Amino acid sequence: MSISHDLARTPSPVLIIGTGLLGASIGLALMQRGVEVLLSDISPSALALAADYGAGRALADGDQPVLVVVAVPPEIAADAVAEQLRRWPDAVVTDVTSVKAQIVRALIDEDADLDRYLGSHPMAGRERGGPISARADLFRGQPWVIAEHKHVTAHALETVERLALDVEAVPVHLDPVQHDRAVALISHVPQVVATLLAGRLVDGTPSQISLAGQGLRDTTRIAASDPGLWLQILAANSDEVTSVLRALRDDLDAMIHDLEDVDRAGARREITELFIAGNTGVRRIPGKHGTDAEFSTTIVFVDDKPGELARLFAEIGEIGVNIEDLRLEHSPKAEFGLAEVSVLPERIEELTKALKERGWRLSR
Repeated sequence: MSISHDLARTPSPVLIIGTGLLGASIGLALMQRGVEVLLSDISPSALALAADYGAGRALADGDQPVLVVVAVPPEIAADAVAEQLRRWPDAVVTDVTSVKAQIVRALIDEDADLDRYLGSHPMAGRERGGPISARADLFRGQPWVIAEHKHVTAHALETVERLALDVEAVPVHLDPVQHDRAVALISHVPQVVATLLAGRLVDGTPSQISLAGQGLRDTTRIAASDPGLWLQILAANSDEVTSVLRALRDDLDAMIHDLEDVDRAGARREITELFIAGNTGVRRIPGKHGTDAEFSTTIVFVDDKPGELARLFAEIGEIGVNIEDLRLEHSPKAEFGLAEVSVLPERIEELTKALKERGWRLSR
C-alpha cells in the first residue's frame, strides 16, 4: 500500500535516468510516498523490469519532470547530467554516483547550468546490482551526502534534501572534494582491500578453503562486487584512493618488517600498536543509531530446525530488549547455529537471565 501523497516532500514528477540498483530503489521508495516516478534507461529490458517491480513508469511524450535523478555509471555520469540539464531547462538535476568532484569539473568545462545541478550520493548499496535487487528501504537511516558547490541555488538544495528525506535517508552536507576524500577512506579502499584479500584465495587448496570461517566471510564479502563498475569508480577517484593506499602500504610494510624478525627489540610492541590502532578505528565506526556506540554481546545456540531463529527474535522482543546488532554463523551439517546478539550494555544482564529462564543455551 502506498503512503498518501500529502506526506511526500518531493514534488512530482521525478525522472530517474538508469534503473539499476540505486535508480530502481529510489523509484520504489518514492512510489511508496505517492510521488509520480518516470523511468528511462538505455536497456529496454532493465526499464521494463524496474517498471514491473513498481519503481515507476516509462517516460512518455509530454512528461515534464521537476526533478531528474541521474543513476548511471561514473564514466558517463557527467555527460548524462549535462544532457538532462539541457533537455529539461526547468528541472533540478542531481546524480547519485559515488564520485562528485570530477562531475562538477566536467560541467564547468561544458558551461552547464550549475544553478540547477546538485550532486548527491546515498551511502547505501548491495553486492548485487540491477532492478531485481532494488529495495524501497535501501536508504532507510543511511547517510545521503549532498555535495554542495558554490553555484547551487537554495531551490535546488531544498529539492535534493527533500528527496533524501522522502527515501528516509539522513542528509549530510559536504563539498565535492570532501566527499571524494571521505569515500576513498570508508568505501573505495575497503573495496580494494577486500578484493585483494579475496584474490589470495585463488591459490588456496580446497582443503585450506574449507576451513574458512566468519572472519574471512566478513572481510571479503564486498569482493563479490561488479569489477567493471569499480574500475570506473576507482579511476574517477584515483588521487584520493592512492593517498589512502600509500598509508596502508606503509602499515603493511611495518607489519612485514616486524614479523620478519619478531624477536627484534620493539617488534612485538610495534605489532601490538598496529592492532590497538585497529581497535580504536573500529570503535569510531558509527553504530546503528549513528553514534560510536559499544554494545555487549551474548551468543545463543539456535537449533537447526524451522522457526527457531524466528522464535528467538520474538522472545527477545517479548523481553523488551532491542537488538542493536546481530551476527549469525552456521557450519554446514552442524545441528545448531550461533546467533551473536548485541545489545546496550545496561540491558545485557537482563537479556541473558531472561533467555536462560526461557530455556535458551548461551555460551556467555
